[in-house]
Amino acid sequence: MGNLILCHDRHAAHPYEITRIHCRIFTIEELCYYLCNNLYLIDYTIMNEQLCDWLEEELGMDRLAAELRDVLRLRGSVEKFVITILKSSKIYREPEMIRIQNVLEHLKNQKDIERQKYKGDNLLESGEVEEAILVYHAILNGEKDESVDDKFYGGVYAGLGAGYGRLFLYQEAARMYDRAYQLTGDKSLIKPYLYASYKYMSLEEYHILITKQDEYMEINAQMRREIDEIKKEVPEEIGPEYLEKWKRQHRRNHS
Repeated sequence: MGNLILCHDRHAAHPYEITRIHCRIFTIEELCYYLCNNLYLIDYTIMNEQLCDWLEEELGMDRLAAELRDVLRLRGSVEKFVITILKSSKIYREPEMIRIQNVLEHLKNQKDIERQKYKGDNLLESGEVEEAILVYHAILNGEKDESVDDKFYGGVYAGLGAGYGRLFLYQEAARMYDRAYQLTGDKSLIKPYLYASYKYMSLEEYHILITKQDEYMEINAQMRREIDEIKKEVPEEIGPEYLEKWKRQHRRNHS
């Protein structure tokens, strides 16, 4: 049974507008929801006297407004401002607050485009693959940011490779991994590239691919040895629990 959350009963007569995305907020729950779902986009624009006035006048949250004004007066961080709001709402349990604080700490000194990639990486890690792919594509389809280098964009392509691989779209995955390798020169990307290629190519096509470079041949041989080792570990009668465990491990190794 889930924990009950006591919601506040105050509803603003006049909404607060998040100008960056033209979002209108009527309650403290809506404000917290916006903050928690946009941690990767939060910047100094959310930190202002107007929000303090709105909380005080529209929601009657005088104490919170005063605490936020203290943060402004002392020139505190955006992270401190956001955490003060979330803690005051008492909506989130301690483990969730710790997670939010960790994310904000990681994002503190990052550029907007780096925050976007971090969002995609976290979505991918949490299993929200389609959403992660959308974030990665938004980065690549946007205007090129000269403040980051090719290795950064290579990391975005690598994330796409992992995402497509988890959706079993191996041809797209291979294409993304190849692009990532061209941009970064990271040899650890060759293995997932070859694995994805093997999964969608014919045996003849795959053989032609691995003979193009000695390094491909070496990594392919390494992959075959790993598969042989796995086969030795698999019992003759495979139970469903063991099989599921092996599948999870296999996906982690090749994504």
